[in-house]
Amino acid sequence: MRSSIDPLRVARKFNTMSTADLQAAPVKASPFFEEKVLWVKHWTDRLFSFAITRPESFRFRSGEFVMIGLPGVDGAKPILRAYSVASPSWAEELEFFSIKVEDGPLTSKLQLIQEGDTVLLGKKPTGTLVLDALKGGKRLFLFGTGTGLAPWLAVARDPDAYSRFEQVYVCHGVREIAELAYRDFFTAGIHDDPLVGEEAKTRLHYYPTVTREPFERQGRFTDLIASGQLFRDLGLAGEKFNPDEDRIMLCGSMDFIKDMGALVETHGMVEGSNAEPGDYVLERAFVG
Repeated sequence: MRSSIDPLRVARKFNTMSTADLQAAPVKASPFFEEKVLWVKHWTDRLFSFAITRPESFRFRSGEFVMIGLPGVDGAKPILRAYSVASPSWAEELEFFSIKVEDGPLTSKLQLIQEGDTVLLGKKPTGTLVLDALKGGKRLFLFGTGTGLAPWLAVARDPDAYSRFEQVYVCHGVREIAELAYRDFFTAGIHDDPLVGEEAKTRLHYYPTVTREPFERQGRFTDLIASGQLFRDLGLAGEKFNPDEDRIMLCGSMDFIKDMGALVETHGMVEGSNAEPGDYVLERAFVG
């Protein structure tokens, strides 16, 4: 029995539907913004900072991190890494503070960027190094080692830090003096900030320490805290953190974060989160 179906009609119908379907199919949006490099500053042969344009729709809280990368070459997938945004939430540009790793999949290339180059920016900032994850208090301590200073560049320039706390302490630990990036900013430059400059003059305290060179202050934060030296240096009463008044934020190497977290808990401090604010916070995404 011969079929009554006209194969040419079926073919025409199939082709028409396929074309229509393709035309109607939504185009998958890119998970990244493509932003332009505004400036680059090399601090040492291991550290550099850079800034990129900020998309109008990009919203974040001071202290959050976002994925950063470079466009893939010859169809290769881009390599991305998490970077804390060093700009406060109100800034018009997005600043980042990075290490240089000679054979690093991303930083070996990222350290070569110049003004006008394109950088990929993730669309979903997140993180727990935000003021929302802390209970209120009198003193805010921002502890960072190396490029772990990055989120404190944002938090220390956020007006909320000064509306919620009477005193803010930026504590930066490095191996060599040259690695004290932003030292001049925290001792003088921030005083000219349009939003927090006046508060910073009397309420922001910069506490740097170096471990491998002679310096006005030497030692690891864990040792300085355990010995009580940090509290004496800052002119604070007692030689321990006070859970009723002190709040702490931690950023740096995994070992540093774990050691500091364990230490402050011996002082009665309780870890906080976005869901349940506490006495101290660290970035679990970087600890594992």
